[in-house]
Amino acid sequence: MALGLTTKSTVFSILVASAAMLSPSPKSIYAEAAPDRAIVGIKYLNYHDSQSGDTAQTAGMTRDRINVNALSFMGMVPIAGKWSISATFIEDSITGASPLYHSSGFPSSSPKHDAASGASGELRHAGDISVTRYFSRGTLSAGATYSQESDYISRGLSLNGTLSTEDKNTTLSLGTAYNRDTIALDKPAVDPAKFQLATGRKKVYSGLVGLTQVVSKNDIVQLNLTYTHGHGYYSDPYKAPDLRPDHRNIYTVMTRWNHHFEGTDGTGRLSYRYYSDTFGVRAHTFDAEYVQPLSKGWVLTPLVRFHSQSAADFYVPVGASELNDPATPTPPPAGASYYSEDQRLSAFGAFSYGLKVSRDLGRSWLADVRYEQYQQRYNWCINGHGDPGIAYFNIRDFQLGFSRKF
Repeated sequence: MALGLTTKSTVFSILVASAAMLSPSPKSIYAEAAPDRAIVGIKYLNYHDSQSGDTAQTAGMTRDRINVNALSFMGMVPIAGKWSISATFIEDSITGASPLYHSSGFPSSSPKHDAASGASGELRHAGDISVTRYFSRGTLSAGATYSQESDYISRGLSLNGTLSTEDKNTTLSLGTAYNRDTIALDKPAVDPAKFQLATGRKKVYSGLVGLTQVVSKNDIVQLNLTYTHGHGYYSDPYKAPDLRPDHRNIYTVMTRWNHHFEGTDGTGRLSYRYYSDTFGVRAHTFDAEYVQPLSKGWVLTPLVRFHSQSAADFYVPVGASELNDPATPTPPPAGASYYSEDQRLSAFGAFSYGLKVSRDLGRSWLADVRYEQYQQRYNWCINGHGDPGIAYFNIRDFQLGFSRKF
């Protein structure tokens, strides 16, 4: 279906993050002893995004794009006091479509590809499993992931470990991961006049080095460095025109600071991530949330995030012909080796805010509700210059979950 591969990755990341919320807290995951109780959980997610024409070039444009309904199930079982096994399964139903180029050109070759038709889309299934061994001063985890839909299959393996000093104040984290993706576009519903029929493969290797330090009884800081190398099919066959390099290196630096407020018994969490890749994208992401326990088992967690990125080196801005006729794509520069009109590779800024409410229901039951609103604008970027021809982009994300320990 014409979601676009980047949109697929974005939605799947949200689903995986949603399932992760059902798992034990990071404190439990990195404890020096295996957990002594099993846990199972279920979470429902509804994701909806849309674009609105609030600029001079896109005035009057309002389009609903992607709608996702998903269920995720997770379980974790301790074994023999030194091991644990965790697994997650996700099934989601996706309807709608993303534009062929920039904010325009919604495919309409068949009801399946028509964003306005309301026709059903496709089901996707994904899952992961991991095994963790606990030692007196660290952990070692091995995991595998699998995701499948009609035109995309992803497989992955990971290995992660932690090692703490004798006083438990400093923890070193090391991790590596491998992913292999297959893109198969040979479905009759795809219009060859609009889409690039292809079978592509991509391999991605990642490595992580992290350091967590207890600064005081109320403060913990963390620094993570990640390097990712990928090669293979990076173009989006649902975009027209779109031709991207067949390799991509990604570098990220993540810092976190957690502070516990004794007066309120709440915890503030701040983080900053710097992102850079060989496509030319540079990004800054700031996160803040505050976890406030209340009486009778209630916990409130407001959150806010700001993201800003520069455009990829080969991004093609909206041209005059497209401004005059949104049905006409902007032609790539003559002689260009690579080019893309995917708005997700443009320069933009994004602001999101939300609230998570959870409650201990007793008898080892926990319930949580989370709502988040995301707004993306070309003129909010703090690095680079946005494309004024891009329509405003909005996301609404709602989640409801239940879990129980045994």
